Amino acid sequence: MTRAEPTTRGIWPLVHAERAALAADLADLTDEQWATPSLCTELTVREVLAHLTAGASLTPVRWFAGVIRCRFDFDKQVAMRLTEQLGATPAETLARFRRVATSTTTPPLPVVAMLGEAIVHAEDIRRPLGIHRDYPIDTLARLAEYYQGSDLVVPVKKRIAGLRLAATDGPFATGSGPLVSGTTLALTMAMTGRTAYFDELDGDGVATLRDRA
Repeated sequence: MTRAEPTTRGIWPLVHAERAALAADLADLTDEQWATPSLCTELTVREVLAHLTAGASLTPVRWFAGVIRCRFDFDKQVAMRLTEQLGATPAETLARFRRVATSTTTPPLPVVAMLGEAIVHAEDIRRPLGIHRDYPIDTLARLAEYYQGSDLVVPVKKRIAGLRLAATDGPFATGSGPLVSGTTLALTMAMTGRTAYFDELDGDGVATLRDRA
């Protein structure tokens, strides 16, 4: 057994569950709600959903072909793939997302990173819309544990260096230094730079983490 197996085993069902929950939450949005600014800079909630569809549709080969096509401008590729999946209407955007809800296709990323996409971007959508989800704490703890040791895609490891993070609702804890405490969801979103969650955190390390975001 390799060291990676215990970390990745059973993650796809968690990804699929989060995609299904998000699709259900968005089923009855108005056109105005679809146009709501998300927590992702300059993207609407509809555009973030299209981004999630793109991520669930990209094989490593298609991803690398896009990188070459965009001359290694990764932001340009993200925008290109988002546009491909947006569709003509919000209903089509949602329908495309539903079609990939059980996909196990992934760009060259760890599977657990796809869980991060499913949860973090879902919050980018839900939070501005005032939609609340009770995430399974085991799922959140697994994701937080992954992020705390990684700078892949999101520079979390560097961001939380020298701080002690401790969840108030689950087993997640990491690091040493000034304390940052809060729910596992708030810690996860703060680690990924979402400043909307910082007011939900407590401890002497919050100001430092906020500055790094």
